[in-house]
Amino acid sequence: MKKRKQYSAAFKVKVVLELLKEERTPAEIASTYEVHPSMLHAWRREFLEKASEVFEDKRKKGAEPEQEQLVANLYQQIGQLKVENDFLLRACDKLNLKPGKGR
Repeated sequence: MKKRKQYSAAFKVKVVLELLKEERTPAEIASTYEVHPSMLHAWRREFLEKASEVFEDKRKKGAEPEQEQLVANLYQQIGQLKVENDFLLRACDKLNLKPGKGR
């Protein structure tokens, strides 16, 4: 049983850039690199669809979900600490202790 050939990203970029130069036909490029022409067209389509992502500001794109998750976790911790603090204050009142002083 023959496995499908895996191509590296660098190889795909090299082939697609050559394809975009239009100095040779897709069939010639496909035979040179021993790749089926339909693969070349798929790689070119994917390359062109995702090309705009190269110039997007990744700091804003990647940071927003992480920052939102961090803020949500912090609010959860604040809520938990408030509940624990209120519980301890009520327990101190029942025992007639001053908070933070001990017995």
